[in-house]
Amino acid sequence: RSGKQMEEAINLFMKERNNTIAGRKIELFVADTSGQPAITKTKMQELVEKDKAQVIIGPLAAFEALAVDDYIKKVGVPVISPSAGAEDLTQRKPNPWFVRAVGSSAQANHPLGEYAAKELKYKRIAIIGDDFAFGHENVGGFQRTFEENGGKVVQKLWAPLNTADYGAYISQIKPNIDAVYVAFAGSNGVKFLRQYKEYGMKEKLPVIANMTAVDEGILGSMGDEALDIISSGWYAETIKNPNNEKFAQGMIKDFKQAPGYYSVGAYGAALMLEKALKEVKGNIENKADFMSALRNVTVNDDPRGKITLDALGNPIMNVYIRKVVRIDGRLTNNIIKTYPNVTQFWNYKTAEFISKPVYSRDYPVSNNIEK
Repeated sequence: RSGKQMEEAINLFMKERNNTIAGRKIELFVADTSGQPAITKTKMQELVEKDKAQVIIGPLAAFEALAVDDYIKKVGVPVISPSAGAEDLTQRKPNPWFVRAVGSSAQANHPLGEYAAKELKYKRIAIIGDDFAFGHENVGGFQRTFEENGGKVVQKLWAPLNTADYGAYISQIKPNIDAVYVAFAGSNGVKFLRQYKEYGMKEKLPVIANMTAVDEGILGSMGDEALDIISSGWYAETIKNPNNEKFAQGMIKDFKQAPGYYSVGAYGAALMLEKALKEVKGNIENKADFMSALRNVTVNDDPRGKITLDALGNPIMNVYIRKVVRIDGRLTNNIIKTYPNVTQFWNYKTAEFISKPVYSRDYPVSNNIEK
């Protein structure tokens, strides 16, 4: 479903422009990777070598982007990532052909860690996250700032991506904590929150979440279990600006679906492509010039507001603290605080940040875990 939302957003973008950007007709090829790194590599080769794709918007998952990193460098194909937040591609091992339309995995979680400690006044937190790079990096960003602001992560539970039943994890949650922080992708947030409520936990312990656990793209599948959950992200359907209102109305009208993480990522990637292509007067054949324009892009009409890239190809953008509310009978994320112009390095110096390990299961070190 996440990939489908990306495709729908691209289709909306192309319809609005009559399939033409900077005087060039756009032809769209869509490849389904099935979430498998090996298939991702095969599909990428087909798009570039058989279909002669001149720019790629994708792939979806962090581990897929890592799987095609070497191939992208080898063939020199411009890639705009609409979702994959694998940190090192814009940090310790930057790829000259790769830029991101969305943040690194940890980017929205640094503000949330600070917010949880300073404004929600949480002291002790348990964490449950998806056991792959995206989950590890979300958790790492949250843990680092939460603990730097006086909080303690006293428990960490990792669940495989294909977990069907979260009962075993929910029953392990320590009772003497202030909240549970969750980091889920895809439909895992739906499954976890439903079971969390069924186990009678919603009334006992608040949940705070990463962006995708309560994404607008899946809130339609949720009920009261999602209400009042606080999360952080660089997008919310409720952002008040004309570009977002037009985008959200277009997605709801054409696809009966409010836009969220995946759709705004793909739409934002297309806006970056458009801006760079106009900059080179449609001459995408000069790959070096096009890539230079892409890396220096400023997009003023993105639904999220103004988007610029840092020196490593990662967006600088607002991060919103959001709360799930019901408006006109439908669940959505309401903005309760804005952190302006957040970078992938938060308040740290770039050199210092990059000198440390990438966020993982083991970093930051968990010094406050209680047995």
